[in-house]
Amino acid sequence: MSKFYLTTPIYYVNASPHIGHAYTNIIADCLARFMRISNREVFFLTGTDEHGEKIEKAANKKDILSFVDNVSKNFLELFKTLNISYDFFIRTTFDFHKDTVKEIIKILYQKGDIYFSEYNGFYCIYCETFLTETNLIEGLCPDCKRQVERVKEKNYFFKLSKYQDWLKNYLKENPDFIKPKSRYNEVIGFLENNPLIDLCISRPKKRLLWGIDFVIDSDYVVYVWFDALINYISGIGFFNKKENFKKFWPADIHFMAKDILKQHAIYWPIILYALGLDLPKCVFAHGWWKVKEEKMSKSKGNIVDPLTLISQLGGGNRGVDALRYFLLREIPVGMDGNFSFESLINRVNSDLANDLGNLVYRSLNMANKYFNGNISSELKGTPIEFKEDFDLLIKNYSNLMENVEFYTALENIFRFINTINKYIEDKKPWILFRENKTNELKHFIYSILEGIRIISICLYPFIPSTSLSILNQLNLDTSELNIDNLKWAKKEGFSISIKEPLFPRLDVY
Repeated sequence: MSKFYLTTPIYYVNASPHIGHAYTNIIADCLARFMRISNREVFFLTGTDEHGEKIEKAANKKDILSFVDNVSKNFLELFKTLNISYDFFIRTTFDFHKDTVKEIIKILYQKGDIYFSEYNGFYCIYCETFLTETNLIEGLCPDCKRQVERVKEKNYFFKLSKYQDWLKNYLKENPDFIKPKSRYNEVIGFLENNPLIDLCISRPKKRLLWGIDFVIDSDYVVYVWFDALINYISGIGFFNKKENFKKFWPADIHFMAKDILKQHAIYWPIILYALGLDLPKCVFAHGWWKVKEEKMSKSKGNIVDPLTLISQLGGGNRGVDALRYFLLREIPVGMDGNFSFESLINRVNSDLANDLGNLVYRSLNMANKYFNGNISSELKGTPIEFKEDFDLLIKNYSNLMENVEFYTALENIFRFINTINKYIEDKKPWILFRENKTNELKHFIYSILEGIRIISICLYPFIPSTSLSILNQLNLDTSELNIDNLKWAKKEGFSISIKEPLFPRLDVY
């Protein structure tokens, strides 16, 4: 069984989680679940980033550990609610992570890639980043557009500039390293037009106490971004579980939002190369969810709370799957989306209630009405009426999922759903029943139930609870969840049990 290692960023605990955090983990969870049903041994890492000035400030320098414990717990609870199937939740306050960071600093220092120098320039406390005058846009931080302060300070630096030409060449030889293509072009353009500045990887304790001790100088702590990136190797045992590290590294894909692409596509590969480690296979930067075309932010008061949405969508597994579906279906991963509650409700009512929910509910009712819930058929071929859309779905499903083209995969699934719905309308089973065409009716109902079985497997990575509910109503269990079962007439017959509709219509405005 081949391995698959995927990660989300670790989330900064200076504030509570929002829809953007939910989105990244839902994307990663969808891919992780697909890889598991594709017979891959998956390790899915997520967690929280718990050091730095913003956290020290947010906690007001009082009992910072209790503060980060509470906020980290909020992320754990959100991911549990969202049905995120991670394998390990890392916190940068774990001792093994701190030990790993210290070990890596020692390695890089001994290699000559870390040096001590004085910095004279600008600093953005919000982004915790040093900047030169040429980096500023109208005197403001280029990332958060806020005021910066002038800083003159002695610190430790990592030699990013030493590796700029290597990174440019590596990216040109490996164009799939950064996805989507627009983000790859962005990074290449940046490297072609901007000399890399060596990365300041320490902060003096006279300014910041809340951080990992800088192992080669007790007057300093480690810069939060250097500390945070190391989680991708500490979380699978670089320092303390070497066999596990050997098994899973390199990562197959790192997911993150596009605003932290530079750290993952420039800092991280250079750090790994300097350490003599293999690079991840792919860095995937997804887009933002905006509200009225504006990026969500606390200062604008337009943050969307996923837990509130789940409640408004009916709560429980139904509300969770409705939100998961919307986020994965509304836009291709990689593009920005514009969030509105109206579009969410319309998508749930149209796709989940009308198309999927109605198909399952009326199909099971027909099976119950005409054959007391027990269906088999001697005819095993795919009905000609939906063979084309079935073949399209099965032919492309795995490739689309592996390439994180979830939007198109869902398009194909729902095209097949709608084709089966049309098949029911065209065949008019009530007339077949009235005319005593028992064999034809039996094959008709067997075919739509077989189609629903295949749909439930394809939908599992996206809306896992709903998929399991469908399988349960077909009296099938989790052993069905394998892409090897995406073959027509895999089942001899069905014995069904009807439950309430999957997604009742929502009238919430």
